[in-house]
Amino acid sequence: MASTPEAADAADAAEAVLRLARELAAMGDASAESVRLARKVSLLIHLLEEIRGFVARSGGQSPGMSTSLAVNSSWSCLADMALALEAVRRFLLIGGRQNGGESSNADSAAKNLAIQYQYVTWQLEKVLGDISYEHFEISDEVQEEVELVRAQLRRETTKDGVANLNIFQEIYSLLSHTLSEEFKRQCSFKLEELQVESTSIVFHELRDIVTLLAEVNGKSNCDAERMTLILMDRLKKTIHTDISKKEKAGTGSSKLGICAVEDEKRDSLVIPEDFRCPISLELMKDPVIVSTGQTYERSFIQQWIDCGNRTCPKTQQKLQNLTLTPNYVLRSLIMQWCETNIIEQPHRSTGGRIRSDGTFHEITGDKSLINSLVSKLTSRSTEEQRSAAAEIRLLAKRSTDNRILIAEAGAIPALVSLLWLDDQKTQEHAVTSLLNLSIYDHNKELIMLAGAIAPIIQVLRSGSMEARENAAATIFSLSLIDENKITIGGTSGAIEALVELLEIGSPRGKKDAATALFNLCIYQGNKSRAVRAGILRPLIKILKDSLTCGMLDEVLTILSVLVSHQEGKVAIAKANTIPLLIDLLRTGQPRIRENAAAILLALCKKDSENLAYIGRLGAVIPLTEVAKTGTERAKRKANSLLEHLKKLQIL
Repeated sequence: MASTPEAADAADAAEAVLRLARELAAMGDASAESVRLARKVSLLIHLLEEIRGFVARSGGQSPGMSTSLAVNSSWSCLADMALALEAVRRFLLIGGRQNGGESSNADSAAKNLAIQYQYVTWQLEKVLGDISYEHFEISDEVQEEVELVRAQLRRETTKDGVANLNIFQEIYSLLSHTLSEEFKRQCSFKLEELQVESTSIVFHELRDIVTLLAEVNGKSNCDAERMTLILMDRLKKTIHTDISKKEKAGTGSSKLGICAVEDEKRDSLVIPEDFRCPISLELMKDPVIVSTGQTYERSFIQQWIDCGNRTCPKTQQKLQNLTLTPNYVLRSLIMQWCETNIIEQPHRSTGGRIRSDGTFHEITGDKSLINSLVSKLTSRSTEEQRSAAAEIRLLAKRSTDNRILIAEAGAIPALVSLLWLDDQKTQEHAVTSLLNLSIYDHNKELIMLAGAIAPIIQVLRSGSMEARENAAATIFSLSLIDENKITIGGTSGAIEALVELLEIGSPRGKKDAATALFNLCIYQGNKSRAVRAGILRPLIKILKDSLTCGMLDEVLTILSVLVSHQEGKVAIAKANTIPLLIDLLRTGQPRIRENAAAILLALCKKDSENLAYIGRLGAVIPLTEVAKTGTERAKRKANSLLEHLKKLQIL
C-alpha cells in the first residue's frame, strides 16, 4: 500500500500508463505499421500490470534503496514510458488521418510516416531497455515477453537503415529534458545566428526530421525550429568538418554528406565473405542457421527447401530438420559493418527465387488467374467463394511463387473473412489456403495482421475434422515466429481448443494439436495456460494407450517442456504420471527411455518426496539398465537420478 503522497502519485502514474497502453492496444487499424505497433504495445500490458502491482505494494521502493531514490526511479521509468506511449498514440492518429484522406503527395507522406515509425519504435525499445527488472520485481515470464518485444522493435528500427539513429538520440535527449536549463538557454537563440547554416541542405533535412518527430511528440513547429537550432549548434562542427573532408577527397556533397560517399563505397568496398549468403553471394539481411551449422539468407534457403531439397547447399550434408534459426550475432555484426562503412543494408527482394539447381529466375505465375480468383473470394455467391478458395488452396500448395503472388493480390484478408462463414467446406478450403500460404515466412506476418487467430480458433472448435486438423497445423506454422507464440497463447480459447482436439480429434488431428501445443509451450507463459486448460488429461490417456496410439514421442516432448515450469511440474506429479514413466524406462525404445528419464529427473530435482516415490516404485533397476545401455543423454539422466537416490538413502 502506498504510504506517502509521492508513492500515491507514483501509483496513479502507473495506473495511467497502463490505461494508455490498453487504449493503444485497441487502436492500429489504419496501416500495417500501425497494426504491428499496436500489437507490440499489447504485449507490454503484462509488464505494466506488474509495475503497477509493485508500485501499489511497495510504494515504488526497492529493498536496500532509500524511499526518495526508489520513488524517483519509479517516477523516471513511468515518465519515460508515458512519453514513449504518447508518441505511439500520436503516430497511430497521424497514420489514421493520412490513410483516411487524400494525399497530394503520397510518396512524401509515406516517407514521413516511415521516419516517424522508425522513431517511435526506436524510442519504445530504448525505454524498455532502461527498465530495471530487479527494481520492479518483474517475473521471468514477463521478462521473456519484454525481451522478445525489444528484439522485434530493434528489427523494425533498423530494417530501413541506421542513418537517422544518432539524430533520434539527440532529439530524444532534448525532449526528455524539456524546460531544463540547457533547453531554456538554447531556446534563446535567434534564427539569424545560424543564418548561414539555415540555407544549407544539412539544415533543411535536419529541420524536416525534427519537425516530423516533434509532431509525434506533441510539440509545435516553433519548438521544432528551436530544437533544430540546438542540434545544429551541437552538430555543425562535426558535420561540416566531415563534409569538407569528403569534398577535398573529391566525393562531392550530398544530403548529410553521405549519399555520394555511399555510392563510391559500394563500388570499392569488399563485403566480408562471412557476410555473404553462399547461395546468392549478396550481403545478408536476415541470416539464418540450418541444422548443419551453415548460415544463409532466409528467403534463399527457404526457397531452396521449398523446391524439395533436403541437403545443405554448401556442404551437401543431409538436413536433419528444416528449422531456420535466426543468426542474431551475425546480423548484429553485419549491421555494425554497414554503419561503420556508411552503407545501408540491401532490402530483401521478392523479385527472384532459386531453382533446385541453384540458378535464379523471376517470380512467375498466372497473375490474371490469381487476381480473378481473389476477386471471387468476396463474391456474394457462396458457391463462387467456395470454388475460388478451393483453387487458391491448390495454387498455394504448389509453389513459393504462387504464395507470394496470392498474398500480393490481397487474398489473405478475404480468406480470413471466409473462416467466419457457416459453410464448412468453404471454411476448410480457406483455412487450408492460409496454412499453405503461411509456409512462406513473410505471409505469416500478413496472416497475423489480418486478425486470423480468432476465426482460426472458431474453425478449430466447430469446423469439419479436416478443417480442424488444418487449423491446428496453421497455428503451429504461425507460432514458429516467437512473437506469435505470445499472441496466440494469449488469445482466448486458443490453447483450450487445441487441448480439445488433442483429446477427441482424429489421429492426424491429435498429432497436429500436439505439435502446435508443443511449439506454443516453448514460451514460458503458455505452459501454465496449457496446464490450466487441462492438457494433462489427454496426455495421460495417450500414455496409458501407448501401444495403440503411436504418439508417445509427441506426448513425452510436451511433458518435457511443461515440467520445466513449476506449475507444470506439480501438475504432472499429481496426475500420477511417475508410474507410467517408470514403465516406459522398462519397455520403451531408446528415445522413449531417454525422454522418460529426463522428465523423471526434472520431477525429482529439489523434490525429495518425488524422489522417494520413484525409489519405492522400483525405479533403480530400470534406471541402472538405462545407465548402461541407453543413449548418451539417457545415460546422463539415469546416472544423475541414481546419484540422487543414493544420497537420499544415505540421509
